[in-house]
Parts: sequence; C-alpha cells; structure tokens
Amino acid sequence: MNKVILMGRLTRDPEIRYSQGENSTAVARFTLAVDRRFKRDGANEQTADFISCVAFGRTAEFMERYTRQGTKLVVEGRIQTGSYTNKDGNRVYTTDVVVENTEFAESKASDSSSSFAGNHGGFEQSSARPEPTSAIGDGFMNIPDGVEDEGLPFN
Repeated sequence: MNKVILMGRLTRDPEIRYSQGENSTAVARFTLAVDRRFKRDGANEQTADFISCVAFGRTAEFMERYTRQGTKLVVEGRIQTGSYTNKDGNRVYTTDVVVENTEFAESKASDSSSSFAGNHGGFEQSSARPEPTSAIGDGFMNIPDGVEDEGLPFN
C-alpha cells in the first residue's frame, strides 16, 4: 500500500501550469513544510521537512484558486519516484507526493496573514441573538432570556 497523509504549510504560492493539447489539465507543484514531531535536545537541526508535492486536474485548480504561501493544508496522496537526465547529462532522481485529496487545516480566521482574519471565516455574529449569561454555582450556564423552552432538545 502506498498512502501518504501530511499536514503542513505552503512554503510559497503553488506553481500552476496547464498541459498542452486538446484536453489541457492543470498541474500544481508546491512544497509543504511539515514540522517534525520531536527535536533532539540541544541540536540545531532542521525542525521541518520540505516535501515536494504535485496535484493534477481539479485538485490543482483548487490549489490555484484558494491557497497561497503560508496556507496550512492536509494532503492525502501517494509517493511517486522517478528520474531524468538533466542538460549536463547527469541522472537526477525525484520523489514527489502525488496529491489526491486536500483540505484546509485551519480556518481563515486562524490565518493571521489573511485579510479576513477579523471576520471569522466570513460570518458575522448577529446582535439579535441573545448572549448567555454567566455560569451559575453548579457550573452550568443560564439559558439566555428570549429562548423558548420548546427549542431545547430536552424537557
């Protein structure tokens, strides 16, 4: 089985290209900085791995539209190795994660570089909704005024 799941941040904006031909397909190349779980004591070693990823089709189009440098993502895919001969005649070996699925790992509100950071993902809290009052002595919050008993999930 060849399955990879990574969570990390984009090191820069994804590089998007489109294949040639009748059925042109989007191809997104990007690098994820994935934090290492443990550090060695006192060592000044790198604490993240920089993993090359490639996405095709709709996933690549998603990357182009909705992600940029610093975006935290969870990607799922497979490892693919390959090789080619460069212009100097040297054999170059490659390892990429071919991304099959991707999801945001945090909301826009969590992304401090986002221009929507103060807008909590585009939703504003309505002032018409009553706020709960402070907790009473038993640790439970009082039901705010204006909420009907019929709307509660218990009797």
